[in-house]
Amino acid sequence: YLIGIKEKVLGGERLSFPEAKKLLEVGKTNLLELILIANQVREQFFGNQIGLCTIINAKSGRCSEDCKFCAQSSRYQSECTVYPLLNIESIVQAANHAASQGIPRFSIVTSGRSLGQKDFEKVIKAIQTIHQHTKITVDCSLGILSSEQAVALKKAGVERYHHNLETSPSFFSQVCTTHSISEKIETLNRAKEVGLSLCSGGIIGLGETPEQWLEMVFVLRDLKVDSIPVNILNPRPGTPLEDIRPPSPLQVLKMLAIMRLIVPQTEIRLAGGREVNLRDFQAAAFWAGATGMIVGGYLTTGGRSLSQDFQMITDLGMKWNSHQ
Repeated sequence: YLIGIKEKVLGGERLSFPEAKKLLEVGKTNLLELILIANQVREQFFGNQIGLCTIINAKSGRCSEDCKFCAQSSRYQSECTVYPLLNIESIVQAANHAASQGIPRFSIVTSGRSLGQKDFEKVIKAIQTIHQHTKITVDCSLGILSSEQAVALKKAGVERYHHNLETSPSFFSQVCTTHSISEKIETLNRAKEVGLSLCSGGIIGLGETPEQWLEMVFVLRDLKVDSIPVNILNPRPGTPLEDIRPPSPLQVLKMLAIMRLIVPQTEIRLAGGREVNLRDFQAAAFWAGATGMIVGGYLTTGGRSLSQDFQMITDLGMKWNSHQ
């Protein structure tokens, strides 16, 4: 079965949902074979390039939404640093710092359902200033977006808009009740309409079934997103999901490999939770089909040092893209 799937994907054909679902039956004995196939697919479409990006948590906490995994929600007694939108200088400084370390993409991320007009204008100003100082690619993740805001971001020179679905349509209401997945999809479509590239993914381990995770990947394939960040739940104390057991490293590798076969030409980016959940298997995630990662820490959790990540890529015989 695996050989047939490999030939199909390498030949440019798309997997159906039943075909992808059947791959969930792959046990430990055949897992390496599945991973090797995902690796061949990755090599065919991406060579040995690993895409790096970094994010700045430009506005933290006090979020009105009730996403059960998130320490930034104002509804839970979780430990989260709270601050309003950073000043323009701080955002520009962070972008310059990222550029000086050779990281090609920098994303401005803000907490909350969406950004108020005053804050939004500050972000636009920050983006314009970054472009005056450096060649770094600027992306944004500012929550639900209006069409006017999407146009303004494109005009300011933003390349990509990030907005995670978090999970599948059939599981979403178990994770969040204050907004719907269709609102998220509308935001992605608005960004796409004005010519922004799309970055959207989710979190493995929220309590969804493996089939539901794949359901989300198929939705993302239909939306033609360019990059899929994969977070692995790192349960935050004080949130409703604080006691959930995260998936094992091998489960994560299996999911990554199946994803690579569903979306052979889409970037799959390792994101939050990669260090604590993949542990000694972190490098193997690239053989399983990952083609990028967020470096330098996440929204409410730290990452590891940049030199460790650079070393891992070098040890794998791969290269990272510094400035385009």
